[in-house]
Amino acid sequence: MAQHLLPNELMRRLILSLLAIFALATQAGQLPLTVSEISLMLRAGYSSNAVAKELSARRFLDTLDEAKESALLNAGASAELIAALKSGSYSLSADKTAAVLQQMAMLDQRRAAQTEISQKSDARYQAQVARQRSSGKSLPSDADASAGTISDLLKGDLVQYRNGIVHADDSALASKKLIAVYFSAHWCGPCRKFTPQLVEYYNRVAPQHPEFEIVFFSHDRSPADFETYMRETNMPWPAIDFAKLKAKQALTKDAGPGIPSLVLFDSSGNLISSSYTGSQYRGPQQVLADLDAIFAGKLPGRFASAQ
Repeated sequence: MAQHLLPNELMRRLILSLLAIFALATQAGQLPLTVSEISLMLRAGYSSNAVAKELSARRFLDTLDEAKESALLNAGASAELIAALKSGSYSLSADKTAAVLQQMAMLDQRRAAQTEISQKSDARYQAQVARQRSSGKSLPSDADASAGTISDLLKGDLVQYRNGIVHADDSALASKKLIAVYFSAHWCGPCRKFTPQLVEYYNRVAPQHPEFEIVFFSHDRSPADFETYMRETNMPWPAIDFAKLKAKQALTKDAGPGIPSLVLFDSSGNLISSSYTGSQYRGPQQVLADLDAIFAGKLPGRFASAQ
């Protein structure tokens, strides 16, 4: 895929910003857990004992009201885990809570700065595209007037890791007939275990099937974690710009409540396969099995009718 590097000045500002938050970012994965993150861990396959072990190391930074207790029970929390959270066994002292809240506020400020940089970079990139169009030069995206729903949704918002975060050529997505959205995060143990398997699958299958693409939808806590995850696992596919994720929540409809989750769509955004069937977790491997069946010519009815 062709890439569009950030302008030099924006790249300089981005590097300075990343250097400024390096000490905080490297510790982001060790911030105390919240009810939402514990629920995700349980739904992703963590046992209550494994969650308790994480809590012993990272502690708990949340309140446990009736609604949150119900959410944890629905996610599979044991009575012992609930009781420990209620008793304050994993809670921080008041001083440590204040320090962590300050740290999280600083990370939020840095995230806002990253978002501003990304938005300015995107504006410059779009201005460059407009200048190319006004000069009469054709662009790959102009050649395909029938871009699918997912392609339209993600237009201008895809990045890749290539010795840093760079813009991805989103025009290529318009030609894809099968798009798998991968919901994952660096802090999630089962995700880090599955991602190398997905990378191996993609590197083996994608060259033989140019109609297929994967897009990463991050559940990471910060842009730094997002970049680290892509770098450490050598993700070869594009990702949704971290700053643009909130605007892409329509993609999460069929992703289920836990990660890792893989959701396969056709080019028009119709669901073909998901890691979840209702509330039942089938796992991302089942989606890969469905993909193999499709590549073997056994197309699901919904996809076959769209050809």
